[in-house]
Amino acid sequence: METKKILFTGVGGQGTLLASRLLGQAAMEAGIPVRVSEVHGMAQRGGVVESTVMLGGLKSPIISQAEADILVSFEPLEALRALGRCSAGSTIITNTVPIVPFTVDLGQAEYPDMDYWLDFMKNNFARVCALDADALAKEAGTTRAVNVVLLGTLISLGEIPVSRQMMEETIRQNVKPKFIDANLKALGLGFERAGC
Repeated sequence: METKKILFTGVGGQGTLLASRLLGQAAMEAGIPVRVSEVHGMAQRGGVVESTVMLGGLKSPIISQAEADILVSFEPLEALRALGRCSAGSTIITNTVPIVPFTVDLGQAEYPDMDYWLDFMKNNFARVCALDADALAKEAGTTRAVNVVLLGTLISLGEIPVSRQMMEETIRQNVKPKFIDANLKALGLGFERAGC
């Protein structure tokens, strides 16, 4: 079985860990050997959060420099911070909506020019999908479904052995009943409108 090293990154409160758990659960239900690991940053909302999903029987949950097959970033600056873990053959999926760090709000730092960096990514990595996942989540009925939009985009690329139907079933089994419909819609929007 082909192996895949998938790195999820975002900031606290975006559902990064839930996305990796849902993908891991879907893979496990499909009989795919999987290992999921979480690395929490700052405990409060706004701190960096990373998780990894290793498909295909990989033993270590660690993704070192230039080892990620796929990077899924919930925030564009976090995609930029994680580029060193990617290689020229990596696929990058990133939300384009920034969460401005408090240091930028205080005038102590500047938010990077993400148009420049998105062009850089498109010119230096195998595949880049940059989308406004916040808008698609809002269209689905909840701004909290950015994570599921990005899962839909990931699955749509056909680079991992998890289908839309597998993920839909995993959502039905693991999401609170009142949020199932919005999350299924978010998954579908990410799947259908990735544009990459």
